Amino acid sequence: MANPIDKLYVGPAGWSYPDWEGIVYPAERPSRFKPLEFISRFFDCVEVNSSFYRIPETRTVRNWVSVVRGVERFRFTAKLWQRFTHERGKHFTAEDVKAFRTAIDPLADAGRLAAILLQFPWSFKNGEDEREWLSDVSKAFEDYPLVVEVRHTSWDRPEMLAWMRDHRLNWCNIDQPALKQCLGPSAHATGPVGYVRFHGRNEANWFAEEGRDARYDYYYSDEELEGWVGRITTLLEEAQNAYVIANNHFRGQGPANALQLKAKLTKGPVPVPDPLRKAFPDLEAIAKAPPGQRELF
Repeated sequence: MANPIDKLYVGPAGWSYPDWEGIVYPAERPSRFKPLEFISRFFDCVEVNSSFYRIPETRTVRNWVSVVRGVERFRFTAKLWQRFTHERGKHFTAEDVKAFRTAIDPLADAGRLAAILLQFPWSFKNGEDEREWLSDVSKAFEDYPLVVEVRHTSWDRPEMLAWMRDHRLNWCNIDQPALKQCLGPSAHATGPVGYVRFHGRNEANWFAEEGRDARYDYYYSDEELEGWVGRITTLLEEAQNAYVIANNHFRGQGPANALQLKAKLTKGPVPVPDPLRKAFPDLEAIAKAPPGQRELF
């Protein structure tokens, strides 16, 4: 019988943040340093964050594939462009669909695309219009693995989980602040892709207009991470693969928590970037050196 851990993919959301310098990445970069290649040495996957804000150029996506060519297991998930999830005043066009598909296809063609994430805001509540919009978006991209993130409690109903199964949509389980009508922790698998996103629990800034960094500035405690081990184990049992994404990215907190969680799930030490280990001393207990480097403990 296959080891369930072989179905586990853990990684951060995004890899290009100025505040990661000297924390995730070396303060003094070697020549020809490539952040994505560095990430692929320590994580199993990465969620493309930039594709939410703008459609990437095809040549850029092809370069991502090239950068990770030496790591066969490494996978990408990609956020769907916000035109489809947050700009709902006017229906998207066939040209919008074609543009995103053309951009993301190099990942799919290379066998590197694990899923496209349809991330909807808290204001996207479970109503007839919203279900119709979601159905239209899913039809436009139905030949890709699709993961749907909703943040309002109105979606977490048995009939909606069945609806997502019928529409071949994979549920995104999330950890977010426990505020009124905010979706709580779950372990739902409505298709072959199990998915978890950690946003942090920064209640004070969750609905604030202070920007992305303030919202996702949160470092999970060991106890908080431990509470997710059983849920992710359930996903590993029910789904073909499970992807765990740390979106609490500010100042490297997401990568640190992702590695801590991976160590818990695999029940053993994991490779840890040396700068990250120094920035977060509690990683010392789980750190082992990547292949070809000295042990870090």
